[in-house]
Amino acid sequence: MSFADTLKGLFGKGQQLAADHADTVEDAIDKAGDFIDDKTGGKYAEHVDKAQDAAKKIIPPKQ
Repeated sequence: MSFADTLKGLFGKGQQLAADHADTVEDAIDKAGDFIDDKTGGKYAEHVDKAQDAAKKIIPPKQ
């Protein structure tokens, strides 16, 4: 098995885990964004919100 095949396999497993635990992953994304907003006084809230939305979009649907 090549290195690329190994990476593809790990990526597939990661996607499946994210799909299986989508609620937990989304909660973690929200908490991370809230933490950043708190530490920066909301100065970058618009950018943080965009990053949170982008991160949530890549969570695959549960199969």
